[in-house]
Amino acid sequence: MKRHARRWANLAGFLAMAMAAPLAAETVAIRAGSVITDAASEPTGPATILVTDGRIVSITPGHDAVTADRTIDLADKTVLPGLIDLHTHLTGDPGGDFWKEATEPDEWGVIVGAKNARLTALAGFTTVREAGSGRDTAFALRRGTAEGLVPGPRILAAGPPLAIIGGHGDVNGFRSEVNELLDSGFTCTGPVECAAKVRLASQNGADVIKITATGGVLSQQGRGLEAHFTPEEMKAIADTAHSLGLKVMAHAHGARGIQQAAEAGIDTIEHGTYLDEAAAKAMKARGTVLVPTLMALQGVSEGLGKGVYTPVVEEKIRAVQPLMASLVSRARQFGVTIAFGTDAGVYQHGRNAEELGLMKKQGMSDREVLASATTVAAKVLGMEGQIGRLAPGYSADIIAVEGNPLADITVLEEVDFVMVRGRVIE
Repeated sequence: MKRHARRWANLAGFLAMAMAAPLAAETVAIRAGSVITDAASEPTGPATILVTDGRIVSITPGHDAVTADRTIDLADKTVLPGLIDLHTHLTGDPGGDFWKEATEPDEWGVIVGAKNARLTALAGFTTVREAGSGRDTAFALRRGTAEGLVPGPRILAAGPPLAIIGGHGDVNGFRSEVNELLDSGFTCTGPVECAAKVRLASQNGADVIKITATGGVLSQQGRGLEAHFTPEEMKAIADTAHSLGLKVMAHAHGARGIQQAAEAGIDTIEHGTYLDEAAAKAMKARGTVLVPTLMALQGVSEGLGKGVYTPVVEEKIRAVQPLMASLVSRARQFGVTIAFGTDAGVYQHGRNAEELGLMKKQGMSDREVLASATTVAAKVLGMEGQIGRLAPGYSADIIAVEGNPLADITVLEEVDFVMVRGRVIE
């Protein structure tokens, strides 16, 4: 018995040492037909990208033999940085059936999110900002993709958004006792309580603070799309988040809500539908970035007249349709920075790249659109030294397509190869 005990003890010790020892890092050589290292650069022609342990080691001209454990042949493709979507809802799917919030457990959001994470990565998006979810669903999904258990993009997650009581982002549309039962715990009134809810979101693991600064198109209350929080509440949110090293993204449709959010120091405006001159000038003055989410309107418009949405929601969709057709051009007129985000989840996941063509239709060049989804978006996340370009030391977030996206951005709607953090997404 003692001999067996010693044998098991020795085996346990060996296994412990084996698990503690780092795995040998695999080196992968990617033979590219051409490489676009960033949106400001031209295609290189044939090149080889060397990746070790999830990071780019080198990019060298030609296809000369290199020492690698594995070679990936993309000699007929254009290789470029993975795309970044700053506004997604991976843990949800589109539809007007808001009542499902009362019947489906939060855990189901992780299952849905795993499906959508893979679709999003396969569409060429290697980093996303998750813009509002159940209390822990996006955080669980974030860990799953980070550890390679779930195929998908890098996720920066907000968790539940901060909202006013009964506003967009809070539960509404049910009987009063059901609204109360489904409360997220992240509504707030007054600067002190709003600051406390930012701290609570940070404590629970939020990478970014999401607030619903105005009413929303898809919420079941029809009280308009103007400002919800007071200026003092918004400033308390922004100041508290920044003191914790977090940025704030604000769902905002109405012009005065946009202006108020910018003046409060909020970092990005999501949607921005009713943007006017005063709001745009406030954004420009504070360096506030617009994330236009044109695909959101595209997606919900496809459901009009089909019984998908309630009458109050359909009315709001029709009201905003004419405005979104000129949003990007209006913002650019006043020098507002545009970054890429789609509101995936309002429309079917995997269609994210269709936003690129919609942005081009409003006056952006192919190069500007590509930058919005790479270098500009990386800067919004504070990750410009890690993602958004291909360079030694950067994360191996790499995609490949046929054609040249700097000449035709829509080629990115068909992605042939995706690598996230050095892992190939199959």
